[in-house]
Amino acid sequence: MPLPATTQWDLMAAAAKLFRPVLEELIRQAAQGSVMHNDDTGMRILRLTREPGDKRTGTFTSGIVSMVGAWTIALFFTGWKHAGENIADVLKQRARELPAPIQMCDALSRNRPKLEGVEPLMANCLAHGRRQVVEVVDNFPEECRYVLKTLRGVYHHDALAREQELSPEDRLRFHQEHSGPLMKGLHEWMETQLAEHKTEPNSGLGKAISYLLNHWPKLTLFLKGPGAPIDNNIVERALKKAILNRKNALFYKTLNGAAVGDLFMSLIHTCELNGANPFDYLTELQRHAEELKRSPSEWMPWNYRETLARLATPTAA
Repeated sequence: MPLPATTQWDLMAAAAKLFRPVLEELIRQAAQGSVMHNDDTGMRILRLTREPGDKRTGTFTSGIVSMVGAWTIALFFTGWKHAGENIADVLKQRARELPAPIQMCDALSRNRPKLEGVEPLMANCLAHGRRQVVEVVDNFPEECRYVLKTLRGVYHHDALAREQELSPEDRLRFHQEHSGPLMKGLHEWMETQLAEHKTEPNSGLGKAISYLLNHWPKLTLFLKGPGAPIDNNIVERALKKAILNRKNALFYKTLNGAAVGDLFMSLIHTCELNGANPFDYLTELQRHAEELKRSPSEWMPWNYRETLARLATPTAA
């Protein structure tokens, strides 16, 4: 049934008020994650009042994907803040007794949080480094073929670790045994390429090699820390929702409209990441608005079915 845009907005805004406690609980739980991914994509807001003194002109949607035990939480934040600032805001709710999380992002400085008391272990995206090699493969086919073949072996080992459902510690040992020699050989080869002038440093391949060497410790954290991912692909896939929204809607009118969009994207994609049906989930949240307001932690995408079953069970007299 066709609905005017204003009617659609009224419905969405009203539902967003009901769902706000659930989003706040998702943010709180995401802050406790052991691994956190983040990245940005551009977004336009027509009417945006910035903080006093902020001279930046860009606006962004930041995506954050947090691994919390067996669950995966996706969060979206749209405004003038970069991904590093948004993840810093999330980490303010992290329990002090927890160890520092692993943060996966690309090497841009704006993706790093500036927050006293919490210093994540930084990991950089190996796929981002690989992409730079792919871009120059036509000009340096033989050299690029070696790099890509080596990285293909690393990704193959990571896929095997997932298939075998290895624990973070077992996965680390598996990578150290099988991927470690590959990465060591690649590192030595790249150093030789530059040291012996086999590759011009200012060439496309030279710049790709320099990027990999300059960020090597963060690119290879998966060989040193349990649970460290090898790339940032999960959050890049999440940001495709924001990109699709940008293609269809072109912009948000206000920061409040962006916040409503972020709320629904966060809830819907978190459902998808945890095998829950977003339509059923949002329907039940509206039906049980009072209950979720009292106890939002019982209305997460991964446990709301148990909560519904408990509410349907009559209490003993």
